[in-house]
Amino acid sequence: MALASPGTPSALCLSRQDLPTLRRDATWNRSATGAYILRETPGPRDATLLATGSEVALAVEAAERLAKEGIATAVVSMPCWDLFERQPPANRALVLGSAPRIGVEAAVRFGWDRWLGDQGAFIGMEGFGASAPAPDLYRHFGITVDAIMAAVRARVATA
Repeated sequence: MALASPGTPSALCLSRQDLPTLRRDATWNRSATGAYILRETPGPRDATLLATGSEVALAVEAAERLAKEGIATAVVSMPCWDLFERQPPANRALVLGSAPRIGVEAAVRFGWDRWLGDQGAFIGMEGFGASAPAPDLYRHFGITVDAIMAAVRARVATA
């Protein structure tokens, strides 16, 4: 995508973390739409988790555990907000859904509120400058599967 877009800036953000492979299908480049449904619910959604990068694995684990509790939680991977903004409104609405949304991001909250809506929540850093191994930072800032699950439960209980 970066090579096919010579008129726009591009960045490749890589991780040293040992992350699980979440998708093995290569039939089409889902990232080209900016955001896509990685894990859908069998019926109506109770909540939607939005995440970027390494945080997507946490969102998937939280959604799988919530499903065992009977809470239908979709996971949306959002690798590029700019590309997602260019999608037709109907496509964005389909991906985001109407259930409460929880954003999961190890970086700052800035920019997330437009995707989370009035009923949304944010799980992530509220500051900047800490340095440590990722698992330690995630625990310190509350970017955990348990925190994600608690945020979903809180929104489902009030919906």
